[in-house]
Amino acid sequence: MRNKTHDEFIERWAEFVKNDSNWKSYHTKFINAQYEKFFKFINKLSKTKEGQEKIVELYNIKNIKGYPKLLNKLK
Repeated sequence: MRNKTHDEFIERWAEFVKNDSNWKSYHTKFINAQYEKFFKFINKLSKTKEGQEKIVELYNIKNIKGYPKLLNKLK
């Protein structure tokens, strides 16, 4: 069961969405920033052999031949 803080957050979020017509814009910017940080992190991680091995492990990649950029550095 979730705690009271979570329930309060949900109520505040629902109130914000109901009363602020720009909520989609704020939310879109936030989500896009999350993706951008993720892609930058993965790109930086992929530049090292250890990082590429970690990506293969995290994503459970079985068909390494389908990822030529990873394959080149993992040889």
